[in-house]
Amino acid sequence: MVSAYPSRDRSGWILAQRPPRTGTPDPEKPHGVFLEEERLASGTVVPSGVVLLTNKECPWRCLMCDLWQGTTTVSVPVGAIPRQLDQALQTWADAGIRPPQVKLYNSGSFFDPAAIPPSDYAAIARRLAFAANVVVESHPRLVGERTLQLRDLLGGPLEVAMGLETAHPAVLKKLNKGFDLPQFARAAEFLQRERIALRVFLLVHPPFLTEAEGLAWTAKSAEFAFGCGASAVTLIPTRVGNGAMDRLLASGEFTPPKLSMLEQAQRAALALSRGRVFADTWGLEPFSTCPACFASRRDRLQRINLTQRDQPSVACAACEER
Repeated sequence: MVSAYPSRDRSGWILAQRPPRTGTPDPEKPHGVFLEEERLASGTVVPSGVVLLTNKECPWRCLMCDLWQGTTTVSVPVGAIPRQLDQALQTWADAGIRPPQVKLYNSGSFFDPAAIPPSDYAAIARRLAFAANVVVESHPRLVGERTLQLRDLLGGPLEVAMGLETAHPAVLKKLNKGFDLPQFARAAEFLQRERIALRVFLLVHPPFLTEAEGLAWTAKSAEFAFGCGASAVTLIPTRVGNGAMDRLLASGEFTPPKLSMLEQAQRAALALSRGRVFADTWGLEPFSTCPACFASRRDRLQRINLTQRDQPSVACAACEER
């Protein structure tokens, strides 16, 4: 089989596969604001406020990324991010909730100065003074002095989420993430030394692996993440829809995971007993082959997220996944 994926200029190839942008996001408005429940490291389940900030696209061109579709092509003005956050705070206030934990996700790296102006850090910190924990995400190569600057301004716990995706060295390189395992480990060590919590995003069934290999490497990747000091691992099923992944699907180099694979991956990572394991339950319908039991299986994953204990499998007489 001839690979559709080149060995050189992968960033150029990934860009060439993209469908057209559907519009220009408003830099004065967050891409999304919502609330979810999450189990903290303490074991307490609390409302967690999530803000999907609108900002400039990430400088890296990861193979599986589709987050660029909600980004701007230029840096947002100074002050825009705090104003976006004001809208999120008002949304939660209207619902009568002040979430103890706030996650600022931004389709890239919080510590990329082209995405989040460092001059906005103080204004962001003032608005989040009420939060007991603040989570931001970053590429490992951008973890450093700006991370400490934000931590010191917050004056409270900071947690950094990093997308490892997989600990399979060859697949990680093909994902075009722009770092290797030693670089990830060094960034994690920096966070640990500075007493900043770490959570890690992992892909369930990335391309270039069989289903059996994908499951085995999810467990190995979770073990690597916990070994780097992660207190939580989030498992994200790999999707099509960004152009590049659709090309790999057509060439046979990628097969989207079934819902059962996410279930097995969560069980395997949880069995390590090294930290919290969350299955990403957003937009799971495409991974299900049985409408009759989908909602029950999604709810089961969420119960495991909140209890951190395995739950009985869902029995379904009509299920196609047997």
